[in-house]
Amino acid sequence: MNIMIYAAFLNICPLILNFNARLSSRSSSDMSIPEHSSIDGTDRRILSELLRDCRRSYRQIAKRAGVSVGTVLARIRKMEKSGLIKGYTTLLDHEKLGYELTVLAEITVSKGKLIEMEQAIGKLQSTCAVYDVTGLTDAVVIAKFHSREELSKFTKSLLSMPFVDRTNTHVVLTTVKEDFRLI
Repeated sequence: MNIMIYAAFLNICPLILNFNARLSSRSSSDMSIPEHSSIDGTDRRILSELLRDCRRSYRQIAKRAGVSVGTVLARIRKMEKSGLIKGYTTLLDHEKLGYELTVLAEITVSKGKLIEMEQAIGKLQSTCAVYDVTGLTDAVVIAKFHSREELSKFTKSLLSMPFVDRTNTHVVLTTVKEDFRLI
């Protein structure tokens, strides 16, 4: 895979990894939801406010979204119940936590054991994301490590898994953008 494909993975994934963007400078239009989505403009405005700062009170969100507090409460509950809102989290700067290395590992699997392999990799501590992909490889994994030694152990553990035929690991040199707050 080339760098353009990796950039697409990093820009479309609904995951929060390393936060490098300047949130305060983002406008509502920066976090807009495509019109073909099943939610309406009110939900979009509420989600945009939650993505900016989910610690805000319902009253603050209502004021910024231009709706009543009851509407905010009902809409958020509805989106939580439907699974659209999966949870609330803190955005971390992983480099400040000592994660010096980010890798993208392509994995080729044999004998139709892709799902089992992906589930096993998903349980590894350093794994941030596991994607089933099209192309020459079967899966792509994004992982973060404190050291080359950790990366080495991770790669060797992948290669020791049953049905993993091959890995191709790419070390990220510079993170230009990594912001998974898409709506």
